[in-house]
Amino acid sequence: MDWNKLLTESRIRPSQRAHDARSAFESDFGRIIFSPATRRMHAKTQVFPLTDDDNIHSRLTHSLEVMSVGDSLSIPFCESPVFQKKTGKSNYELFREIPVILKNACLIHDIGNPPFGHFGETVIQDYFTQFFTQTDSPLQLTEEEQREFRHFDGNAQGFRVLTKLQHLGDCYGLNLTCPTLAACLKYPNCGPVDKSRIETKKVGVFMSEKKYLELIAEQCGLVNDGRIIRHPLCYLVEAADTICYLTMDLEDGYGKGLYTLPLLQKEIEPYFPEINLLMKEAGSEKYRITKIRNALISNFVKIAYQQFENHIDEIEKGSFNQELVFSASPLAEHLQNFCIEKIFSIRDIYRKELIGHSVLNGLLDFFIGNLCFRSKEYRRRAIKLLSDSILQLALNETGATDYSQLSDYYKLRVIVDHVAGMTDRYALHLYREMSGSRP
Repeated sequence: MDWNKLLTESRIRPSQRAHDARSAFESDFGRIIFSPATRRMHAKTQVFPLTDDDNIHSRLTHSLEVMSVGDSLSIPFCESPVFQKKTGKSNYELFREIPVILKNACLIHDIGNPPFGHFGETVIQDYFTQFFTQTDSPLQLTEEEQREFRHFDGNAQGFRVLTKLQHLGDCYGLNLTCPTLAACLKYPNCGPVDKSRIETKKVGVFMSEKKYLELIAEQCGLVNDGRIIRHPLCYLVEAADTICYLTMDLEDGYGKGLYTLPLLQKEIEPYFPEINLLMKEAGSEKYRITKIRNALISNFVKIAYQQFENHIDEIEKGSFNQELVFSASPLAEHLQNFCIEKIFSIRDIYRKELIGHSVLNGLLDFFIGNLCFRSKEYRRRAIKLLSDSILQLALNETGATDYSQLSDYYKLRVIVDHVAGMTDRYALHLYREMSGSRP
């Protein structure tokens, strides 16, 4: 791989920034921070839907913490003689590029997640799987187009948010640099799902953004043997995300009283003996869980970076087919199982996720029914409930003059763009209004 290409400052649409002392990647950071899509993450589920507990993580606070861990992973990269030689850049030059690219990609890695967290993805997938099996559906979509809705994924939606839905008068969204976008492309795939390869385990890019994926791959030099592979920095972004959800979900679960520290000590001591000393620290249990969290993060950061440097040749070729943390740490898998058993499976989460099921199914029924199947009198009214910018983008993308001229694929795309962009509570509020339970 050519690291000059991997760190190119090119964008999808060429951009001239006059009188700006920032690098192109530092400019990306400003675009992301001031984006409405970033702000909306503050009211989207991380693990606990519709919580009234202000101490529990939202999608935004999770992303900020991932950004911090990504920054930690960037430091040994910049100081490494291996990467100074590979990139042909000095320590100073790398510090102006790598940390900010990783922070950018970490901050936006979940920006496309729908309401109600990952279960919201499942609901949308299930809805369209059933929808397209109805033989009497008059909508005309190819099998390829249907696949995007059957396999709806927040990663692909996030790529669409960043490259188009932050609509500023054209079809380029925030127009971020190619490395920033590539570093958060966990699944650079708009074809069939192939779980044998890490980059094709999901549909990570919709067909509507296929040209942008191909352009980014070309600009960054990510085409290998005819397939698009991950940007190397994507592995570090993925590791930062893994580290945060393993440790911060653990802390949230403790804050909810879902397990005790002695139980945690018993469960992970064989894999993390350091916990025995941490449990003897003076102070409150809240203090000790914080110390345990910090020690776990430090441990995983070291493992992830060492794996990255050890396997960089395979990563550059696209032949490293594992996550960095899970590939070298039995503790990671054990912690994940502990969280699934003690935290994610509690009744309150399941109950509120099923509320999310009702909300998302109800909203999709409402919008698809009124905008695709009912008369123009219903359509004229329902269109007013759609986001103006989302609808205008679809018209700009296709050259249509109004909603009725859009293909069936784009009609559904507009509806899913609108619903997926909602916060949890706004989706619940609108569903109640549309169902007549609230005036």
